[in-house]
Amino acid sequence: MSIDSKLAELGITLPAAPAPAANYVPYVQTGNLLFVSGQISSDAGGLITGRLGADMAAEAGAEAARACGLALLAQARAALGSLDRVAQVVKLTGFVNSTPEFTDQPEVINGCSDLMVEVFGDRGRHARAAVSAPALPRGVAVEIEAVFEVAR
Repeated sequence: MSIDSKLAELGITLPAAPAPAANYVPYVQTGNLLFVSGQISSDAGGLITGRLGADMAAEAGAEAARACGLALLAQARAALGSLDRVAQVVKLTGFVNSTPEFTDQPEVINGCSDLMVEVFGDRGRHARAAVSAPALPRGVAVEIEAVFEVAR
């Protein structure tokens, strides 16, 4: 089954790949690795802002992380022409805008990790970091970057 068919089966429509907000590119491919710049949490309503442990619960943070995952997939499709070229999701690095007392960063970033496994199956299982940040760009709740292996 193609990844586009899998997305349709899951009822997932990818957003347009977001344009860079500063002096960087959205992705770089070197050899068979695709590095996708950090994608901040946003949806059709705009930026998903908030601070976990203050004004946002872990469940809402996981939804914000899933939105980051959709943007990561959109960037990968823009880079590769087709998500069928993704051989493996190698690594996600997730940053969670959270208070010093908040310790559920892994549960938040699961929103993106779970999406990758839903879409790619075993090829979606990846290494990962889930870390706290005292602030993120534009006040967003979550930012996630990714490394994908590209099939040759």
